[in-house]
Parts: sequence; C-alpha cells; structure tokens
Amino acid sequence: MVHKDVSIFGLTFDLSPVAFTIPGTNWNVYWYGIAIALGFLLALVYGLKNARRLGVDPDRMIDVVLVSTPVAIICARLYFIIFDKDSSLKDLIDFSDGGFRGLAIYGGIIGAFLCGLLMCKLRKIKVLNMFDLAGIGFLIGQGIGRWGNFFNQEAFGSNTTLPWGMTSSTVREYLESTQEALAAIGVRVDPEMPVHPCFLYEFLWCMLGFILLHLLSKHRKFSGQIILGYCMWYGVGRFFIESLRVDSLMIGDDIRVSKWLSLIIAIGAAVIMLAVLKSIRKKESAGEYTSVFGEGEINEFLEENSGETNGDAEAETDASESGAAETKQSAGDVSDGAQPKPEPESESESEPEATPEKEENGNDN
Repeated sequence: MVHKDVSIFGLTFDLSPVAFTIPGTNWNVYWYGIAIALGFLLALVYGLKNARRLGVDPDRMIDVVLVSTPVAIICARLYFIIFDKDSSLKDLIDFSDGGFRGLAIYGGIIGAFLCGLLMCKLRKIKVLNMFDLAGIGFLIGQGIGRWGNFFNQEAFGSNTTLPWGMTSSTVREYLESTQEALAAIGVRVDPEMPVHPCFLYEFLWCMLGFILLHLLSKHRKFSGQIILGYCMWYGVGRFFIESLRVDSLMIGDDIRVSKWLSLIIAIGAAVIMLAVLKSIRKKESAGEYTSVFGEGEINEFLEENSGETNGDAEAETDASESGAAETKQSAGDVSDGAQPKPEPESESESEPEATPEKEENGNDN
C-alpha cells in the first residue's frame, strides 16, 4: 500500500510505509519499526552516558532494559486491544502483515514501569533513580517514534487551516469512512480539507520536554523528581493533542481513554511534586536537607560502585603504607643502634693490678 498525494508544509509526494523487503523473503521492514528502533537506540545511548550521573550502574541498567522492553511491547499491544472495538485477544500477537498492528504508548509505559520496578529490586538498583533516567529516555523514544505515525499516515487530528496541515489519500479515505461516527460524538470533518499532524505536535512536545528535563536532572533536589516532571509534561501535552485526534481509543462513544488518563497522571504528579518540594523547603529552612548532589545518594552510589575500581588501588595503598611503616621501623632501629654506647671500663680500672707471687713448690719451670 502506498499513500498517494501526501501533502504537508506545501510539499506533495507519494509515501510508502515499507522501507524495504528482506531479500529472499516476503518480510517487509516498515518505516514505523525503524522509527521505533531509532528512538529506542537513542534513548539507550542517552541512558548509558548519563546513568552514573543519576546514580544508576550502566550494566545493571542494561539488564532492566533488556527484560522490560519486550514486556512493554506486549503491554502496549494488550492496552490497544482492550480499548479498540475491532480487536480481540486473539490479535495480541499478529505477524500476518510482517509486524505488530496497533500499539498504545500508555500500555507500554505501564508495562515498562511494572517490569522495571521488579527488575530494579532484583538487580539492587534504586528504583526512583532508574525511573528518573527512564523518564528522559521515554521522551526521546516517544518523540522519534511518532514519525512512524507519519509514515503510516495515522494518529492525525481534525481539520485545520493552518499552513502545516496534512492530507493524503489515506487520510481522506479514513475520514470518509468515519465521518458519520465522528459526527455522532460532535466531531465534524471534511475529508477534502487538511488535518492536524498530531504526530508532529507530539514530536516537538517530547523534544522540548527532553531538553527541559535533561537540564532539570542536573539540579534535581530528590530522586523521583525527573519522572514526576515527565508525567506532568507528557500528561499535559498528550491531553491537548489527544483532544484533536479523530482515532482515539474510546470507552463507550464519548470518553477518550488516553486524554483523561493523561490529565489524571499530570495532576497526580503535580500534587506529589509540590508536596515533596514543600517538605524540602521546610528542611532547608531548618538546615536538615542534603541535596542529591551533595553528600547524599549520589555519593553513596559512587562509593558502593567504586569497590571494584578502587579495590586494587586500596590494596596498593595499604601495601605502600605497610611498606613505609616497615621502612620507618627499620630506620628507627638503625638510628637507635647508631647512638654511642658507654665504653666498657678498662681492666686496669675495673680490676686491681696483680702482684707476682712465688709458687709454693719452688719450681720455676
């Protein structure tokens, strides 16, 4: 299938969702999958470069990611199936078209958090530090991954007259087939008009959030602050972007699942953030609070994870100190022996001079 007459930013072109077909097979590699993989890879690179700064051991982080990722994909698919009227559990894993059909990001996030929590406990990683790191990575992955929606010509919004409006043969066909259903919930669309490119809005929102949270991570006051910031930032953005979409997952005919879930998450995170910051301000005023980047958690992490690195150095230091002590002791002994000892008294002084006596037998021999 090729999307005909794709138009955005005044440009018009044809667009295929398939990047290439694996030689010798009928397996297609989709641009959607490439976008998801690229987002995942960039998030992983960021995590590896910044893990220690946030108090997470990179090797243990990899363990958490390797287990959580497949779980997140399955949960993303399951979430979609639960709220999509045309899907059923038998569609949980569907490779009939060369890959998954239908993933919901909130399902993936929920699955990643639950599995990540378990893995952090097993690998002895501080959960909130790992979640802080994951929150920034999520924004990278979600932002880049949204371009997959562009290649699939999906996840778009209602009509717009803005200069960046998007349209294509696929968009027109979808709007024509759902026009009456959308009108029933108060959304009126014209298939011939451009629509909001919601994928672009979310990409820009996630990239801006990534920059802000990265900067905040250098000044965080407590473990968990970044993941709360992620929940607030993404929740607010998704609430408004989801309001524009015409293909939302629904409960009944008028409740957009992701829209209201986003609002609940954003409000909940904001309440927790304000409560913790208020508590910190009280401790700061009382002189009791220690920043994460002071003598607190980050230093504990560095001490805990520097054992292998510093073990040899400490052994060498101990050996050096021991050698120095022995040298010092030897020097002390030499120094003590160098002190002049009192000379023994001469025989003349210590013993009276002998007086010659005649032998009793008179033998001079």
